[in-house]
Amino acid sequence: MRIRVIGGGLAGPEAALTAARSGCHVDLYEMRAMVDGKPRLTPAHQTTEFGELVCSNSLKSESPNTAPWLLKQEMRRGGSALLRIADESAVPAGHALAVDRVEFSRRIAEAIAAEPLIRVIREEVTRLDEPESGSVGITILATGPLTSDALSREIERITGAGHLAFYDSISPIVDAETIDMDRVYMAARWDKGTADYINCPMDRVEFDRFLDALLAAEAAEAKEWEKLDYFEGCLPIEVLARRGRDTLRFGPMKPVGLRDPRTGRTPWAVVQLRKENLRADSYNLVGFQNHLKFGEQARVLRLIPGLENARFLRYGQIHRNTYIQAPLLLDETLRLKKAPWLMFAGQLSGVEGYTESIATGLLAGLYAAAIVRGEQPVPAPRASALGSLVHYITHADAKDFQPANITFDLLEPLEEELRKKIRDKKERHRIVCERALAAFDTWWAATRLGQKRVSLV
Repeated sequence: MRIRVIGGGLAGPEAALTAARSGCHVDLYEMRAMVDGKPRLTPAHQTTEFGELVCSNSLKSESPNTAPWLLKQEMRRGGSALLRIADESAVPAGHALAVDRVEFSRRIAEAIAAEPLIRVIREEVTRLDEPESGSVGITILATGPLTSDALSREIERITGAGHLAFYDSISPIVDAETIDMDRVYMAARWDKGTADYINCPMDRVEFDRFLDALLAAEAAEAKEWEKLDYFEGCLPIEVLARRGRDTLRFGPMKPVGLRDPRTGRTPWAVVQLRKENLRADSYNLVGFQNHLKFGEQARVLRLIPGLENARFLRYGQIHRNTYIQAPLLLDETLRLKKAPWLMFAGQLSGVEGYTESIATGLLAGLYAAAIVRGEQPVPAPRASALGSLVHYITHADAKDFQPANITFDLLEPLEEELRKKIRDKKERHRIVCERALAAFDTWWAATRLGQKRVSLV
């Protein structure tokens, strides 16, 4: 039996490569393609490449004993193909894992092309029918937040439940040659990692002028503004600004830990720029996703010190982010309860973030391969980061369900007696990470043993 994977973003290629590595034949579908010499794209994508990163180029923290680090450590131990490629495509980003977008996509394409068990099919899937016996065994749906209208309607039909949707934003990218380096400085917050970020400092007068211009700027779709339901963890800067004059200074423009080495003082506010690629010829404005008209963006963002003459390679944009009501629909192996031949992975399943999407792709590939081998897949343990992430999307309150990144809040807390004994938060996090990795290692050893048993038959 073949495994059908629908979606060529992050979760789809990860699932396909994972299943193929387990010896399964995979059909990988992607609707973005060249048609009559022209690219057929989504509203947010700019290429037809696998694994295109449409927002930030960061896969978050690599600082030991943080939740994002823990998730990536489990994925590395589990042999995640895309995380290995991310490591190989990394660009300097202090204590974060950031990648060269173009190199990342290129290496994913190479890995897929080099896998003889994967067949790539460039066409849109609009129908989800239960497979006939002996053909496709499992379908993994990983079409992401920009699932086509036709396939969205089909998912609504087969799940019997409506979609939830919020709107996600894309940060601007600036040409490095147009940054006035005399007005900025290189630093990482609290000097963690190497000083890879460009920091644009503002005094109070400069910040107030910028904020007033931002608040007065015209939105790209002003008439639809009140209808937009943004994800709380990725709010546009203009939405944050409306919550109070200091909101940005406690958010993406937080100056704490970014002392200016030229003055020895901490600025009133700071805008950070992060490398987009190894050539360092472009930088994205960290946390500056927005939904303003392009002309307005240029006017407002050029008020940032160092960006007075900036040339923007990409402006901020808004796009729809679609996901299912996973707590009502999915079991802990990411299968649709009413149709177990259908799995969901990536942001469509209710996780948020690049790393989290890849993580669910890894699990879906492992679970699908087990089913094809005639086994019952064993969910990742609740104590692990992988298991906790899936536990959240399958057990959260369905009424108020929102996509989630990996955080310590999702992991099992320490026993009350131990929490009282250990007051230091960092020490508690270290213990939680040790416990999670031990649980993962035990599960992974059993999973690999099962794979070996089948290969010997």
